Amino acid sequence: MIDVVDEHGLVFPADDEGRRSTSRTGRGVVADALRGVDPTGARAAEQETAWRTGYLPHFRRLVEAGLDGPDAAVTVARDGLDSLHRRMRVVDPDGQERTLTDWPDDGAAVRSVEVAGEGEAVRELVLPYHGERLRGPGIRRRLGGWVERGVVEPSVAEAVDRVLDNPDWLRLEGHTVAVLGAGAEMGPLPSLVRWGARVAAVDLPRPDIWQRVLTLARNGAGTVVVPTLHDDDGRALDDVAGLDLLAQVPAIERWLAEQPGTLVVGNYVYADGATNTRVSTAVDDLSRRLMADRGDTALGFLATPTDVFVVPGEAVAHSTAAYESRSGRSKTLGRPLRTLSGGRLLRRQYVAGSDPGVNDSLVPQQGPNYALAKRVQRWRATVARHDGVTVSMNVAPPTRTRSVVKNRALAAAYAGAHRFGVEVFEPATSNVLMAALLVHDLHTQGGPRHEQPWQDEAYAACHGGLWRTAYAPRSALGLAALLGYGAARG
Repeated sequence: MIDVVDEHGLVFPADDEGRRSTSRTGRGVVADALRGVDPTGARAAEQETAWRTGYLPHFRRLVEAGLDGPDAAVTVARDGLDSLHRRMRVVDPDGQERTLTDWPDDGAAVRSVEVAGEGEAVRELVLPYHGERLRGPGIRRRLGGWVERGVVEPSVAEAVDRVLDNPDWLRLEGHTVAVLGAGAEMGPLPSLVRWGARVAAVDLPRPDIWQRVLTLARNGAGTVVVPTLHDDDGRALDDVAGLDLLAQVPAIERWLAEQPGTLVVGNYVYADGATNTRVSTAVDDLSRRLMADRGDTALGFLATPTDVFVVPGEAVAHSTAAYESRSGRSKTLGRPLRTLSGGRLLRRQYVAGSDPGVNDSLVPQQGPNYALAKRVQRWRATVARHDGVTVSMNVAPPTRTRSVVKNRALAAAYAGAHRFGVEVFEPATSNVLMAALLVHDLHTQGGPRHEQPWQDEAYAACHGGLWRTAYAPRSALGLAALLGYGAARG
């Protein structure tokens, strides 16, 4: 059991002894999400005594339970969200604990400061890749290569192709994109301001974050709306900018509700450990409030590739072909490794012919708090899309972000991933590619609608090859880390 100490704002619920356990909460939310469609799975989650290490099969079961049909998938998502919102609490400055529904509004007045970019708008999609700046035909060739190698789903090329054909889309005229986690490395802020969009930036009141954000804003061609709780008293904007999602959701909701145009709530927040679940819940509560207040609210998310997804039969066939066409050397080395590991190493990814298949790319080192935080975002996307909201939720590629490279095991695994057919992207490439998919989705009412929620998630997925590699990702992760250890250290 992991106990965390929460200082303020949105917190995990306390037990009878005052301990705020992330494990107890996560286990309960997963069980509640499963209960309506998979009672056996719910009991198994409730009875899991080692949640920190034993959470993996339960998060997989959440996805498998939704395969019974669209109603089952929506039920899992809605029940999981309801459970989380019912359990989490808010501690006000006086120490009083409340439900999220009763989150007190302190009435703080949020002042907007508009920062207009001084640069010239980039009016075409330009994709940085390995030192090159790809345009039009070059982007199409790169996408074709990725599709052929199984790095992205073919629908990625289709979506980006439409953006290339409609460069006027890039400016997102008539929209205000609320970038929650404005300083996030994977967020769309750099691309949006380069293209001339209007952005409402939300991040913590930390000068180091706002120095970066304001530099991007001034060098760009768009308008960045900066929130502050301070009067114009002559202090530098980076010293007074920012809001805390964990403590100020009602104030942020009031501020964003007043923004002009179609409001896009983009969730790009990240934090370490238990705080990641807390801030993800805060964003979900904010999104829920804004959707109730403004019927034009759209949602934007980036799904992590290191999760469990249902994948189309063609991805299964690609993976199966890769497994069967392994070199003689790979086959020779693979047999003793599988035998010595009790079948855990270098397992084939799918049962041949499965349609659909289930890709399980959960990484144990990321932990159950990270898994729940990201699953909350997928659940909200599923429920909102079902309710008629425009949703952009795309699987982002494995990327060498700061949060990844500071984890030595993940950094090593990413450094060796290419040996197993997985391409790890640089942040600059991921940033532009995922921002282009956001633009596509907002101009096409969330992209094509599918019969099954898993098909919506699979559309335009940039999984880096994890869905189509020959081996089950976790069965190759340790070897990838071993092979990449030297490169990661460098």
